[in-house]
Amino acid sequence: MLKLFKNKEISKILTYSFTKCQLNPKFFHSFRLSSIESPQNECLRILQRDKRSKLELARPLYISSVAFSDAEPSEETDDKDKKDVDPSKLRTRVIDPETSIRYLKSKAYETTYGDEPVWVKYRRNFKGQFVPRKSRQTCIRGGVITTGNPCPICRDEYLVLHYTNVDLLKQFIHPETGEILDTRKTHICQKRLLQLEVAIEKAKFYGLLKYQVPFRKYDYSEYYPDLKEM
Repeated sequence: MLKLFKNKEISKILTYSFTKCQLNPKFFHSFRLSSIESPQNECLRILQRDKRSKLELARPLYISSVAFSDAEPSEETDDKDKKDVDPSKLRTRVIDPETSIRYLKSKAYETTYGDEPVWVKYRRNFKGQFVPRKSRQTCIRGGVITTGNPCPICRDEYLVLHYTNVDLLKQFIHPETGEILDTRKTHICQKRLLQLEVAIEKAKFYGLLKYQVPFRKYDYSEYYPDLKEM
């Protein structure tokens, strides 16, 4: 690279700076020429850039013990995590609607709930003295009950919200208005509320639930032109 410069003064400056940088790397960063616009300074910038690229390519070496191994987690740790879960909180088993219908007519259901709806004896835990408008989003996450006081539907796995399970759906419908009861009264979570609304609409569509058709007012002048003149 030094042979490319014909000026002897420039070559002397470059050789001096290059040897100085080899002996002391700190000098490489601190070395500056007095004149900024001189050609010697431009040549020095080229050397600094090449030298900096060589220095940056060096990888630092750290001598320390490995804190974590790269091995995959063993199955023993997974089994321990599964054993820690309370079996009564697992909700991974799928209960079909037919089993839920038979459960509502069994003695076990009668001794547990009696003749009252499933949400009557339930007491919801909340902060403060006023009941929140909305209930929690869900009680089950990852197939496990994650709350200390799950809603009336999530706590009993045999209560399945399905459009064929009419006896269970009627417990959440007002007997006079036919509307779904408010969550501040039933205390079911938002996920179960959505399932309840879908099941009730499907039951009405298939004719399993009776409901009142809303009263509609008609403008008879559109059907009888003679009434317009009157």
